[in-house]
Amino acid sequence: MSLWLAFRGSELLVFQEEGTAARVPTGEEWAALGLPAEEPHLVGSLGEAEAWGVGVPADAEPPAGMAFQGLRRLFGALDEEVWKLAGRAVQIVDWDRDHRFCGRCGAGTERKEDELARVCPHCGLQQFPRISPAVIVRIERGDEILLARSPHFAPGVYSTLAGFVEPGESLEETVVREVREEVGVEVANVRYFGSQPWPFPHSLMIGFVADYAAGDLRLQEGEIEDAGWFTADTLPGLPSHYSIARRLIEGFISRYRP
Repeated sequence: MSLWLAFRGSELLVFQEEGTAARVPTGEEWAALGLPAEEPHLVGSLGEAEAWGVGVPADAEPPAGMAFQGLRRLFGALDEEVWKLAGRAVQIVDWDRDHRFCGRCGAGTERKEDELARVCPHCGLQQFPRISPAVIVRIERGDEILLARSPHFAPGVYSTLAGFVEPGESLEETVVREVREEVGVEVANVRYFGSQPWPFPHSLMIGFVADYAAGDLRLQEGEIEDAGWFTADTLPGLPSHYSIARRLIEGFISRYRP
């Protein structure tokens, strides 16, 4: 069996059967849809099923009983493993579409057969799928956790602080800089927690825990609209259970709310 993860831009094609969970088409169902498509990529497997990622034209209309929906909207609606595969697929499909020409000399690129790369036949430049590392950090002050909300969050939702790694930085240096920039405080004792691929648009979230060291909250204009210290019994709305942000927060909760 195969699963087909079909994308119109970053929107995934899913069944919208009334009373059932959203799901992606199987290979047999995909073949019957007759949608025009770009060349597919094998992106992984789910049990005994192979998963293929494929792009469709921007003006493609969904067949009856199906809809194109963004990955964020499907976060928590699809099976978690299918959603992870979909995140990998959309990044590969977008990368393949966006690198058809060489960034050095402008010639058309070609797919390599033995690895996931595009190569320029004119100057030899190889291009691989882009991954943008970002840190995300739980900051603790005794029995309190620092949570903040960005203007683009859902109403009432707060989360841990995060930011992209800049050239020349270590991950730990990024934690210190991002916290200082976004909320104006200093942290110490930065330690690794875990990681999660995050396809918005092509990130790897690397989680840390850090201790408050000094400073008063001073919010970065345009990035943070509110922030505060919370105990396990005074928490605001929290991010999805699928996210590493929620796992960071749950780790804090488990210590103070048995």
